[in-house]
Amino acid sequence: MSAAGHDTDADRIAHPFYMDAEGINRPPGPEKHPLYSEFAASGTGVVPIVRTVNGRRIEARLVCRYADVREVLRRQDVFSRSAAADADDVDVSGTMLGMDGAEHARVRGIVRDAFSRAAVAALGETLEKTAADRLATMRAGRRSADLMADYAIPFALDTICDLLGLPGDDRAKFRGWGDMFLGTADLARDEAAASALQMGGYLWEQIEQRRAEPSGDLLSRIAVEGADESPDVQIKLALALVVGGWETAASSIARFVYVLRTHPYGDFETAWDYLLARPEEVDGAFTELERLYSTTAGDDMPRRVMADVELPSGVRLSEGDIVIPSHDAANRDPRVFDDPAEMNLRRDPNAHMSYGFGTHYCIGAPLGSLEIRIAIRALLRELPTLRLAVPSGDVRWKAGHVITTPEALPVEW
Repeated sequence: MSAAGHDTDADRIAHPFYMDAEGINRPPGPEKHPLYSEFAASGTGVVPIVRTVNGRRIEARLVCRYADVREVLRRQDVFSRSAAADADDVDVSGTMLGMDGAEHARVRGIVRDAFSRAAVAALGETLEKTAADRLATMRAGRRSADLMADYAIPFALDTICDLLGLPGDDRAKFRGWGDMFLGTADLARDEAAASALQMGGYLWEQIEQRRAEPSGDLLSRIAVEGADESPDVQIKLALALVVGGWETAASSIARFVYVLRTHPYGDFETAWDYLLARPEEVDGAFTELERLYSTTAGDDMPRRVMADVELPSGVRLSEGDIVIPSHDAANRDPRVFDDPAEMNLRRDPNAHMSYGFGTHYCIGAPLGSLEIRIAIRALLRELPTLRLAVPSGDVRWKAGHVITTPEALPVEW
């Protein structure tokens, strides 16, 4: 096939696909843009795009086919994260997300064991209790609530902060800091930088305390086992775990409840009703929700091509190209998934790539996935009549943000 270069400006599509005239990404809801299905199914699967980062025009190629996306995510030697820092919406320099090779493996290794499947499975009873406590607080004397503020966020924030050992009274600070840090609009970058400084200063104090007196929590592990890393790396490792740990889980809980309560399924009025009738299918259902409704609001982080290479599809890329692998497109590749646009809660196999692939596979995936399942199982069991308290079209979705999440999710029961 022909090389993917020499695209004209007219060929390039503004990215993310929901970008408005003000340069702000505004997803209207949890549904992914129809272009993902189109690009995964037709053409070369490698699409010329343009994005604006720090006021600069960045030309890149969106990689959409499943096999191609997997190859980009797998080959750190050819597709470099660290060399593409200038094309990132969010500054992830000094974090695992912005590293390659031995550096990435070394920093990831500091906390890897705490997020193994065995370690996460051992947290099951604790997470069940945390969810039950938060649900009891939300329900106390009430028949309505904001599922985000009253349940999903405090549950997810409690979970990661308990692991890290952060004081309870300080946890609310991270919601405001995280909202600014994960903003993608250029106008928000000063706020994001200020947020990172505030979070960083706070976390460094906590790490220094643990270095003097380790207490067995995750911050102590970073302080002791990561002591040879620079302060910047230690701080950003803790920061990424806090922000990534609660924001993605909380938004998934709310987003999946929204989908289940607004989408018909088979002979049932909604997918929620289907799961009430078939609770044994919850795990498979959530895997399908992860495939179709991933947290990202704008694809995976960019990579720079370090040597001329040919993708499995036959498309050739040149050294220096910027590529953005799209797991949302890959998850809709008809070569891998039958009827990929259809929500099939019994889909099996379902090897989606919403948590990534290869060495950059999301370290918190086992924990986040368990949190989501426990939180929504509790709602199905304790509040089977839970429903939206407003028309579905009235739910507002956060704009200019890395994660697709409702600003609030009013519910009643």
